[in-house]
Parts: sequence; structure tokens; C-alpha cells
Amino acid sequence: MHFPSLKGNLIHQSFLDLDRPFDEPFIVIGNFPYNISTQILFKILEWKEYVPAVIGMFQKEVAERAAAKEGSKIYGVLSVLLQYYYQVEFLFSVGNECFTPQPKVQSGVIRLTARGNYLPVKSERAFWVLVKTAFNQRRKTLRNGVKSLFTKEILDDSLFNRRAETLSIEEFAGLTFKMS
Repeated sequence: MHFPSLKGNLIHQSFLDLDRPFDEPFIVIGNFPYNISTQILFKILEWKEYVPAVIGMFQKEVAERAAAKEGSKIYGVLSVLLQYYYQVEFLFSVGNECFTPQPKVQSGVIRLTARGNYLPVKSERAFWVLVKTAFNQRRKTLRNGVKSLFTKEILDDSLFNRRAETLSIEEFAGLTFKMS
């Protein structure tokens, strides 16, 4: 082995089938299979207390979605949930000409760095439910998308005239305290 310090620390198993591999914090680094990269990022969220950083190459579309800010057409569930727990930086693009054979898609490298303090929320579960419900029908106003989660009085707030992709992570977090 060329790198003896890695002995016992490399895992040859499907990432999605893997239980958390270490009891102490660990960094995830990789060139992730594009067809399951979103699922990999959600798996990392399951281990967030143990993963202070992630650096990886993903399909460019997924990398851009992970780093997207509110107001963007690609801002969605992945963007909000990742950025609640991590600072997400799109580092650079990797052209398909860098690979043999050339893939049909572009690549992007992102870095996730754990946030020390999370925004206050009613509960993590409430936050996840709100975000997923809000983006489930992204063409609708927030009022129509999340009406099952709030009382009629709360839904009268003008904030609910907006669409989910216009809300900041802070606004989503704050809304959890108004959920029924």
C-alpha cells in the first residue's frame, strides 16, 4: 500500500448501503456517482453530527443546486436542507473534456463546511416537513402549498403570497414556530 495511514480507513461498499462508518467525526471526500449524488448528500445529512466537512465532485447540476440561493430557479429542498446544516461553496467546474471517455454532463466541485450553530427552529422534523411540503408544489404560492401545516389566521400573512423558492433559510426556520 502506498499510503499506510489509510489502512483500515478505506471502505469499499455502496455508499447508500453503508451505516455510519466511524464513531468519531470524519470528512467525506469523493468523486460521487452522478446518478445517486443527491441521495448521497441526503445520507450525509443523516450523519451530520459526525461529518464536519464534505468535498466532492458531483454532476454540475447537483452541485449548483446544493449551493443555490433563494430567488434562483434551481433553489429547492436540497439547497435549503444542506445550507441549514452546512456552508455550501461551489468551488469550480470540471469540463467533460477532462474525462475519458467524455461524459455527456459537466461536473462541479463543492465544499460543505458544518455550521457551528443552527438557526432556531420549532424542531428539526418541523423544518424538514415545512421545506419538503413547500417545494412539493413549487409553482403554487406558499399558501396553497403548505395550507395543511398552518391555521387560516397564520396563512393570511402576506408572506404566504410568495413562492417557496423566494424564502430564505432564515424565513423557513422562523415559520416553523408558526406551524400548527
